[in-house]
Amino acid sequence: MTVNMLPQQRLVLELLSVSGDIAIPRAPDESILWRTIKECEGEGWLAVGSINPTIYKISITGGGRLLINQT
Repeated sequence: MTVNMLPQQRLVLELLSVSGDIAIPRAPDESILWRTIKECEGEGWLAVGSINPTIYKISITGGGRLLINQT
């Protein structure tokens, strides 16, 4: 199966693969980081959870880890 991953998606997945979960503040939806997170979440590569109303936890899923290890 071929997956077309954008460079910014690969960067976020590799960051999470190496560092583990990250916490980031809620930013406008039009920011590149949040657009990329939403794209990866939509593909099932990332999971987004709420720590509090302004801070979110971003985690790589098994599918995201598998994708990074295969490419």
